[in-house]
Amino acid sequence: QVQLVESGGGLVQPGGSLRLSCSASGSIRRIYDMGWYRQAPGKQREYVARITSSGSTNYGASATGRFTISRDNAEKTVSLQMNSLKPEDTAVYYCYVDPAGDIRRWGQGTQVTVSS
Repeated sequence: QVQLVESGGGLVQPGGSLRLSCSASGSIRRIYDMGWYRQAPGKQREYVARITSSGSTNYGASATGRFTISRDNAEKTVSLQMNSLKPEDTAVYYCYVDPAGDIRRWGQGTQVTVSS
């Protein structure tokens, strides 16, 4: 069973930065895509970013130019560096991985609050 543990959420002032991390464990032969979604109160889950096993990245409109996704294949981790944070970035952030031969797995979510 694949398990994901997220860390790095918290409270930050507008304009500040946070780095989220997500570590995968369990029986994993290989991980294809890794990425992040977020969900704000009363809103649908929103795509943030993804990174392929070869390092190609893609970002949602809200993340482009401010967020950077990276991964460490050996450590089975994916990170999200978030800069220039805005109050509208407040949400629960969920990481996911696409393991070979398995369904997409999700983390438990980590709260990010951007407020002065």
